[in-house]
Amino acid sequence: MQMNKTVGESLKLIVFLMILSGGLLTGGCGRGKSSAPPPAVPEVSVVAVQPEQVVLTVELPGRTAPHLVAEIRPQVNGIIQKRLFKEGSDVKAGQVLYQIDPASFQAALDNAKASLARAEANRPAIRLRVERYKELLADKAVSRQDHDDAVASLKQADAEVELWKAAVESARINLGYTRVMAPISGRIGRSNVTDGALVTAHQATPLATIQQLDPIFVDVPQSTTELLRLRRRWEDGRLNPNGTNQKKVKLLLEDGTPYPPEGTLQFREVTVDPTTGSVILRAVFPNPEGVLLPGMYVRAVVQEGIHEQAILIPQQTVMRDPKGNPSVMIVDAEGKVQQRPLTLERAIGDKWLVSAGLASGERVIVEGIQKVRPGASVKVVSAEGDGQQGVAVRGNASQPAVKLN
Repeated sequence: MQMNKTVGESLKLIVFLMILSGGLLTGGCGRGKSSAPPPAVPEVSVVAVQPEQVVLTVELPGRTAPHLVAEIRPQVNGIIQKRLFKEGSDVKAGQVLYQIDPASFQAALDNAKASLARAEANRPAIRLRVERYKELLADKAVSRQDHDDAVASLKQADAEVELWKAAVESARINLGYTRVMAPISGRIGRSNVTDGALVTAHQATPLATIQQLDPIFVDVPQSTTELLRLRRRWEDGRLNPNGTNQKKVKLLLEDGTPYPPEGTLQFREVTVDPTTGSVILRAVFPNPEGVLLPGMYVRAVVQEGIHEQAILIPQQTVMRDPKGNPSVMIVDAEGKVQQRPLTLERAIGDKWLVSAGLASGERVIVEGIQKVRPGASVKVVSAEGDGQQGVAVRGNASQPAVKLN
């Protein structure tokens, strides 16, 4: 009985092992027949490249300069009796600024007038003598020598009258110079002399300085390298001059705020500064409120011209290799990724201006660049804001651009 029981348990164990082996084989076969899910196609956001018309500008640092400057100097010697203006105020042309003691100059004028009157009083008698001698000479009652002496005396008397007339005029001018007047309208600075000071004619130190601030000049240097580059772009047609708008200039103040009135480019200097390799551009701006003061640092935004077929792409789309060469990832017509090397010209706000490497209609990957590689298939999703939005922005190297409406 014991033996039968042992054989029965052994049979049960064998059956159990066979069932377990069959289950394992069945599970293994089931797993072998099931297939793994295919890898998901990565999604990328793209923007389509569309050429647009953009006004290119360059931002240049500069300094303001007064429109007119007049240094006030005395033209006669004397003592300052009175200063007749308020320092820092606006003065008008012809306004009296200083009064120099006129006593000695008035005396010189009176003396010249008296001498003129004496010369004019002597002349009639000499003229009558000449006329009498002329009649007597015909009758040979006087000698020709006496007649000639009388004629010479008359000419001398005429010359003396003219001499004293000139002296009177000179004394009158010097007396007028005792009233030191403003030659131009503008804002006058501090006075370098006080009442009672002795001044001399044409002295080196000016009494004061008047500067005309409305309008006001802005002088900005431009490198000859940029000037030649701009000229080549005009000549090969890549950039069109903007006609009368080419002369419009905008201004940014030292704190970065824009100066509302637009200025006008007057001229470009013809001489290159050998120390800086640049030429001076001069623009004139209205300054009715006196915001701009001489010597103030500003930045002038000067128009270069119109780029008729500008290609702008977001800056985040551009990658660079270890050598710094820029490139972008694009999606071709077959939905595959390609890497495209670029030539970039300048940054315009948050975009790059592309001069070579992209054509109209090509789709540039904006988001999802990290998930793809060249040759991979992708699913395209249009990025928000697809289509170029033109805004007034400032580019790198102080070169902003504005899109035309």
